[in-house]
Amino acid sequence: MEDSKPTFIIREASTADKDYVLWLSEVKERVRQCQIKAAVRVNTAMLELYWGIGRDLVTMKAEQKWGAGVTRQFSLDMRREFPGETGYSYTNVKNMKRWYLFYAEHIIKGQHHGDLSQKKSHQLGDLLEMPDIFGMIPWRHHVHIVSKATSLEEAIYYVNETIEGNWSRSMLEDSMAKGAFKAQSKALTNFSTKLPALQSRLAQEILKDPYNFDFLTMKQDYDEKDLEEALISNITNFLLELGQGFAFVGRQKELRMPDGTSFFPDLLFYHIPQKRYLVVDLKAVKYVPEFAGKINFYVTAVDKLLRGESDNPTVGLIICKSYDKTIVEWSLQDISKPLGVAAYQLQEVVERTVAELELKAKGRK
Repeated sequence: MEDSKPTFIIREASTADKDYVLWLSEVKERVRQCQIKAAVRVNTAMLELYWGIGRDLVTMKAEQKWGAGVTRQFSLDMRREFPGETGYSYTNVKNMKRWYLFYAEHIIKGQHHGDLSQKKSHQLGDLLEMPDIFGMIPWRHHVHIVSKATSLEEAIYYVNETIEGNWSRSMLEDSMAKGAFKAQSKALTNFSTKLPALQSRLAQEILKDPYNFDFLTMKQDYDEKDLEEALISNITNFLLELGQGFAFVGRQKELRMPDGTSFFPDLLFYHIPQKRYLVVDLKAVKYVPEFAGKINFYVTAVDKLLRGESDNPTVGLIICKSYDKTIVEWSLQDISKPLGVAAYQLQEVVERTVAELELKAKGRK
């Protein structure tokens, strides 16, 4: 018979000191991260299934093959076979097809011009796998994005922003209603010719123009070294300005060649959601074409020496004081690697020495 009275449970003796509390906190965080990863895996598996169904309905030309009612019939058959599943309503199956078709058609339109009627059928089948990044946001977010977006760039922008900002559906809907995408400025790049269509759109979304460095206090006549020192001293603010998802890898990371020559890229970052390195070259002057060749070399080195098998192509970014659009576009045209150019803004102040202040004070007397 169980004791009906309240009682203290006797535990083995232990001491909950600071180290134990810290360790317990770390384990709890690991559990939470494990739960998040498990949820992402489940969400990804479901989305891959939906993507595959949408792809099949498009590439198999299901309506032409089995009639206009095939989508509704498929919905009925799936609900009959899996009565406990809620994802096979007629509306949801239509959304699967719409989701796949949105990206497939927009990618084709970005790659070709003119009449697509003779090309579309086999090219839709070329987009076989769902991009990994899509698994990081919920299904209803995807449905809303393709329902409201008018371009591939806009859709990818909201996918990235949802991931980086951990947006709820209401936050996504509000942002799209306010036209956040159209308010964004983008860096000048050659991504459209150096990366596959979807990769180009993804990479474009992690860059912007201009970058706001107002969190720095710079003297007049500063150079690249001064700017780099100031940014590293304010690395948290710099990462926030770059955008969510970036991790700082290193500064002036030595690249030593077989002949003993060494080179030093300014800054190296890794964008975690997109699984790609970003090489940043800082310039405290107006852009000139020679800058592109140097960072092209650094991007090549990172691709060959640091990029992993699952990483996406490395991109380079020159952040300069100003630039001429035509000069940038011409200089990037025949460069082999995906590069971007953006300007920065900051408030310059004049450093005054004690002597200068004393001299000014005497002049007032």
